[in-house]
Amino acid sequence: MSELITEELVDLGLPAASGAEAARELAERMAAAGRITDLDGFLADVAAREEQMPTGLEGGIGIPHCRSAHVTEPTLAFGRSAAGVDFGAPDGPADLIFLIAAPAGGDADHLSILSTLARRLMDASFTEALRAAADPAGAAALIRGERPVPAAGAAPAAESAPAPAAPAAPAAPAGTGPAAARRDETGSAAEAPHEAVPGQGRERGSEPPDPSEPSGQSGPAAGTPPDARPFRIVAVTSCPTGIAHTYMAAEALHQAGRDAGVELVTETQGSAGFRRLDPAVINAADAVIFAHDVEIREKTRFAGKPTVDTGVKAAISRPAELVAEARAKARRGETTAPAVPGAATPGDAGGGSREEGAGSQLRRYLMSGVSYMVPFVAAGGLLIALSFALGGYDITEAKPVTEHFVWTEAVSWAALLHQIGGAAFGFLVPVLAGYIAYGMADRPGLVPGFVGGAVAVTVEAGFLGGLVAGLIAGTVVRGIQRIGIPAALRGIMPVLAIPLLGSAAVGFLMFVVIGEPVAALQRGLTGWLGDLSGSHAVILGAVLGLMMCFDLGGPLNKVAYTFAVGGLADANSGSLKVMAAVMAAGMVPPLAMALATILRARLFTTAERENGKAAWVLGASFITEGAIPFAAADPLRVIPSVMAGGAVTGALSMAFGATLRAPHGGVFVVPLISGPLLYLVAVAAGTASAAALVVLLKEIRGRTPRRADGPEHTAPGGEAQRAEAAAR
Repeated sequence: MSELITEELVDLGLPAASGAEAARELAERMAAAGRITDLDGFLADVAAREEQMPTGLEGGIGIPHCRSAHVTEPTLAFGRSAAGVDFGAPDGPADLIFLIAAPAGGDADHLSILSTLARRLMDASFTEALRAAADPAGAAALIRGERPVPAAGAAPAAESAPAPAAPAAPAAPAGTGPAAARRDETGSAAEAPHEAVPGQGRERGSEPPDPSEPSGQSGPAAGTPPDARPFRIVAVTSCPTGIAHTYMAAEALHQAGRDAGVELVTETQGSAGFRRLDPAVINAADAVIFAHDVEIREKTRFAGKPTVDTGVKAAISRPAELVAEARAKARRGETTAPAVPGAATPGDAGGGSREEGAGSQLRRYLMSGVSYMVPFVAAGGLLIALSFALGGYDITEAKPVTEHFVWTEAVSWAALLHQIGGAAFGFLVPVLAGYIAYGMADRPGLVPGFVGGAVAVTVEAGFLGGLVAGLIAGTVVRGIQRIGIPAALRGIMPVLAIPLLGSAAVGFLMFVVIGEPVAALQRGLTGWLGDLSGSHAVILGAVLGLMMCFDLGGPLNKVAYTFAVGGLADANSGSLKVMAAVMAAGMVPPLAMALATILRARLFTTAERENGKAAWVLGASFITEGAIPFAAADPLRVIPSVMAGGAVTGALSMAFGATLRAPHGGVFVVPLISGPLLYLVAVAAGTASAAALVVLLKEIRGRTPRRADGPEHTAPGGEAQRAEAAAR
């Protein structure tokens, strides 16, 4: 296995002016070393990761990273910029830039080394030493842990020869904390995870740091009174790729816990897997901190504890605040619901990340409800559509199958399908409201949310009533959870007090105060959709098409889709037209990019042409996200093109009067669409328009992505790639 970083992968005079340029210049070094098979494909993966969350960290550090199929082995490149490069950090540009490349199936040994680097970046003396490094070989040795880090303020170590790796720190004496020193498979003492001196690194391939060791605060000796023991916190950190931020957040929390005199134990759920905390450690904890941007795995283990739930970057930038907040919640007795076998995984009672804005939180709550509602819409809508196909539109007048059902009559089977679908549709609004409240307040919000949704159905407030009822239920439950409750009564709160008080409050508001105004608004919206025709319908279709294609599965796309799905609950002709237009427009971006890679293959990289093959299937299946790799690589040309195609398709679908009861399915539910041939014409027209426009815009640029690299930008050793481009 090659070294993770060599002097050829270090640039101490990085000239880049932007994050994308910095990533390209460092990636070119990786390509020259044979660590990357497709430069443009890898950079597209880096850009896609950057879109999820900026990778700039406070203290002048940028750490762009990704897992990519174009990486042959885990690799780290380092650049030092005199002018600074903006990676979105709150305190300004970064002068230390690390580009981390991990294979799509990256091995755990190297990923553990990457996690060690991430932790060491939290040490000021390590970053100072990197800023003072005089040559690439010295910087690479420092990063590999082959040279000791000088003490803060000391002169840098001589750079003439690498220093030998320092011996592993001895294991902590038994009984010095809640977790005794562990031993690895060979029987030798495992390294204490947070006590190793940065720079005096471990051997590559050794056991990764043990995440369940405490933060340097010794536990009480045997016989120590319980009230004399330190405050105990367990923390779980997890980021989308699990390479860097996961471990940096863990180290920051560890240091904050040590400074506060708190016994803090972390579980890092990274790419190399995770070692579960000892249940005894979790049970002994006084509070929990979740610092994550992806779902915490096996979250029920921590239920019943005071919980702080936030984003992973918050743990890096302000860990002391999170530790203080966890202690404050424990003092107030704010706890999540106790774990129930088989129950859905609960989260934090306080809602989402503190870093989220109000709009982002609201969207997340609504998407929680919609995501649980969509399977009911899909089942009910498809069953009803099949009943119409089998028994005609008069099937709505059929008698209940409990009164009349003949096994040999197709009409009876059609009536059965229609009535089962109608039963599934009856759950839409309660499920929507219940899971919006669940997204806000976890399991305690379910009962008030479902009750509020049922009341919305009773007062005919429909889909809008469900939205409002869910938000009210979540707000009410969160308010109840903030009330200081004596410890003796906390056990009955989730199963008795919160369902009782929450349901009563939400029911009162929906029946007496809010229900009728929302019902009037719902009737107005339903009437407007039912009357849609002519130019009004065409304009609405074009707008919905633009929204579906603007951010390719992002917030605006989800707003348009949610609007369409919500209308299915009323199932008038206007709402069914909206659903058809939204699905048609959502199919256009992947199909258009797939078509463009065939029409002008030379305008696309090898990776993009391969993505184009998959995009045919994704687009046909109504998975708009299939166009994201193309948009990430060339957003200024791709996004306007697919938006134009989506608008054409949405407008034509509305003009043709196509209707659809199913919320998903793509071409596989075309037989259930009214006027299926014209509907396919609308999809084809938008696809062709978008593909033609993106090809035109790329042609206007006058050069292909590979030629754009040119001799001055293409990585050394890229002659074969240039020859391939010339041959095309």
